[in-house]
Order: sequence, then structure tokens, then C-alpha cells
Amino acid sequence: MQAEKKVQPVGVIGAGSFGTSIAKLLSENTDVLLYSRKAELVNHINTKHENLGIELPTHIRATNDIQHLAEQCSLLFPIVPSSNFRDMMRSISPYLRPYHMLIHGTKGIDLTGIGDDVELQNTNLQRKNVHTMSEVILQESVVARVGCLSGPNLSSEIMEGQPTATVIASKFNEVIKAGRKVLDSNRFHVFGSHEILGAELAGALKNVIAIGSGILGGARFGKNIQAMLITRGLTEMVYFGKALGSNSRAFIGTAGIGDLVATATSTKSRNYTFGVRLAQGQSLQEINNSMPELAEGVRTLKIMRQLAIHYKLHVPITQMLYSVVFEDFEIERALNYLMKYPYAVDVDFL
Repeated sequence: MQAEKKVQPVGVIGAGSFGTSIAKLLSENTDVLLYSRKAELVNHINTKHENLGIELPTHIRATNDIQHLAEQCSLLFPIVPSSNFRDMMRSISPYLRPYHMLIHGTKGIDLTGIGDDVELQNTNLQRKNVHTMSEVILQESVVARVGCLSGPNLSSEIMEGQPTATVIASKFNEVIKAGRKVLDSNRFHVFGSHEILGAELAGALKNVIAIGSGILGGARFGKNIQAMLITRGLTEMVYFGKALGSNSRAFIGTAGIGDLVATATSTKSRNYTFGVRLAQGQSLQEINNSMPELAEGVRTLKIMRQLAIHYKLHVPITQMLYSVVFEDFEIERALNYLMKYPYAVDVDFL
């Protein structure tokens, strides 16, 4: 009798809130191997079957052996902060083979060629310095079949079992198919898209607009002005996307408007919460030091500001947000500036 073929687990790299929520989603369809560098956390997950206060099924196993992860899993979901993503890829790259598929869930931007200027002030950022996470995967490994996970995916709602949808964007139909197979469920619908650059940029850029929306919420402004900021912010996201080589299509779908609305209106969003706390008088350093996980939009805002300077983009919301977050510009003055800004037309990117 022929032996039954053993089903491979799916790997998740990163045991933060989003990585854990994706692992839990995956566990509805398959076994999961969850990677963390922290041996203590790995032991806790494997013995207590919980992480971040969320109960996990026993067929989610944790490991801190990156080689073991790569050897056991041909489908991997890397979900680590953008500032650590390239280092993570360099650590796993020796164990990756062309048969691997990677679908990342990191909504941020990688930078190269700027030296040690971590503050990104007076740095001439261009497209050659800016990389999406799929580009980092291609640069650092032999893997060709890559994709990204994007959409309105607030991790706390996913872990609560709330219904939502996501987008898997990839140039390869087989990547979209593989992602759908392991993620689709009654409460998690997966759309497919070939617009991977747009989906990745939308996922990163919306975090900045979410900070601005949080600032308005923290300053107790109403929904009318919040709606204006979100819609005009979407326009600025499209401007940045086009400057970096994307078209506007991905920004109008689930990975764009969908993710933007969720992130820019929910107190469960780290970036929105960052904006609320800033408007309530807390300092940038105080918020960063006390938040359990990074608000990606803070770093992305620095990058967007320098790109806007280089490409001469008319992005007043981005400029004002930079002044408020990093230069102590008064929120009321920033709002007055935006209200008087001479917008020519409402929608000019279609």
C-alpha cells in the first residue's frame, strides 16, 4: 500500500499581532509553523497555545529555527516590520529555493543607498532608493514567485473572527491560487489582483493618512473634515503611486480605498491611535516608547515627504502632517492651511 503523502505546513514569519492573526486564519485550512526569533515566546506558544492573549489551535506550532521553517514550508507568509524586512530576508535566503512561494503581509517601504541618515532629512530620495517588500524578496533570494497580502485587515478584528476581505496581489496566478486555498474561509474572502506594485504602495501609504485622520479624531473634529482628509489623502496616495511607477487601479479597490477606510477610522489601528495620542498632547518619543508595536506610518511619512520634494508633488496633506508630527506645527494652523489650499478639481487621476 502506498504511504499517504504528508501535507506540508504553511509558514508565517513574525509572531506579532498581524502575523499571529494570519497564522490563526491559516489554521482553519492547514497546519501552520509560526517563526519568532524569541526562544521564550516560541516555548510559550508551544506549551500554552496562546499569543497576545489569543488562544491558538494546537496545530499552530512555533519555531525559532529559520532553516527548519524554510525546509518544512514551501509557502511562506513573511510579516515583519519594513525596517527589519531586508535583514529577515538575508537570514532566510540561504535556505530558500526556486520552488518556494512568498506572500508578504508587510505594509511599509524599504530604503537603500542613503547611508546612515535614519532621520531622512535633506535626503534626495528617488525610485532607485525605494523598494517594496516583494522587490526586497526578489533582490535578496532566488525566489521568483512572490505576492503581497493587502486590504482592510485589522489584526484584532481578524482574531475576533470578524468578517473581512483581503487582496493577494501577484504577477503569478499560481501564487494567488495558493494563497486563496489556505486563507479563504466563510469570514475571510480573498480577492486576486495582478497589480502588485499598486497594492503594496497603497498598503504603505494609507498608514500616513490614517495618522492624519487620528489627529483629527484626537482633536475632536467631526466626520465631515475626516472624510475630506481621507478622500484627498487617497488622491495624494495615487500621486505617489504614479511617481513610483504604479497606476491608479489598485488604489480604488480593496487594497486601496478598503484598507484606507479601515485604517483611518478605527481605534484598533496603530496609525490612527498614534494620531489620536499626538493630538492629545503626547510627544512623538513618548508614543513610540509606549506602543507595543511600530506605527509604520511614522517612518513612511518621512519617506513620502522626501519623495514629494524630489518629484515635486503637490501633496499638501503629506507636507502638513510632516510639520505636525516632526516639527510641532499647530494642528489648528495646519487645518486652516488645508482648508484654504487651492484645490483645482475634486478627482483628477482617473
